[in-house]
Amino acid sequence: MDLDFSEDDIHRYSRHILLGEVGGTGQARLRAARVLVVGAGGLGSPLILYLAAAGIGTIGIVDGDTVDLSNLQRQVAHTTAGLGRLKAESAAAAAQAINPGVAIDIHAARITPDNALDLIGRYDIVCDGTDNFATRFLVADACVLARRTLVSAAVLRFEGQLSTFKPHVPGQPCYRCLYPEAPPDGMVPTCGEAGVLGAVTGVMGTLQATEVLKEILGIGDSMAGRLLIWDALAARFRTIKLRPDPACAACGPQATLHDLSAHTAPAAHACAI
Repeated sequence: MDLDFSEDDIHRYSRHILLGEVGGTGQARLRAARVLVVGAGGLGSPLILYLAAAGIGTIGIVDGDTVDLSNLQRQVAHTTAGLGRLKAESAAAAAQAINPGVAIDIHAARITPDNALDLIGRYDIVCDGTDNFATRFLVADACVLARRTLVSAAVLRFEGQLSTFKPHVPGQPCYRCLYPEAPPDGMVPTCGEAGVLGAVTGVMGTLQATEVLKEILGIGDSMAGRLLIWDALAARFRTIKLRPDPACAACGPQATLHDLSAHTAPAAHACAI
C-alpha cells in the first residue's frame, strides 16, 4: 500500500492521521478506495462532499437529473447559480472544490439493467440515495450479482433509515431479505408527494458517509445485519436486527436472480424514500 503522502496531504488529513483507528495506513486505504454514489440529491450531496473531504481516491456519481430550484432546500452540493446544470456535474464540482486531489467519475445518465453491473463492478462500495423503488431494487440486485457492499439510506418527512448489505459475506442479508418486493405504485409516497425536512437528508447522508468510511477502514461495528431507524421529531434512534431470508430470490440458497433484465430503469433521482 502506497504510504507516500505530500506535506499538503499530511496537513489536510492530519485529524484522521491522529486517530489510532485510521493513521497513515487507514488514510492510504481511503485514497485507494473506489466508491459509487447513485443519486446526487438530498442524501448524495452530503455523502459525496464528506467522501471527498475524507480523501476517497475515486468517487463515481450517477445521476441523469438537473438541478431544480425545489432541490436547494436539502441538496447542499448544488447552488442557485447552478440551476439547470446536471446534478452529477454540479456535485462533482462541489466535491473537487473541497478536495481537488480526489478523482470524480461523472455518470450523467440513468442507471439501467443494461449498465448497472458494469458501473457497479468498477467500484468497491456502492451507496444508494435514490427516490424510487425500481431503482433501489435494481441497484441492490446488481450489488448481489457483483458481490459489492451496498450502503443504503432512505428518508421521508421526518424519518430516516440506514443499513449496510453484504450478502457475499456468509450469514449476511441482502436488501431483498428486508424488502422482498417493491410495494405497489402509489402505496409509499415520494418526497415530492409527502415532503421532507431538509436537514433529515443531511443527517442520513452523513451517516451513510460514516458507514462507508468504517467499511473501508475495517473499524467499528458494521451496520450489516442491522437497520437503523431515526425519528427526527422524537430525537430517537432504534436498531432492528436483520437476518438472511432462506427463501430470498436474490441471495437465498435457491436464488432465482441471475440477471437484471426484468427491472425497469427510471432515472436515479435525489431524494430517497
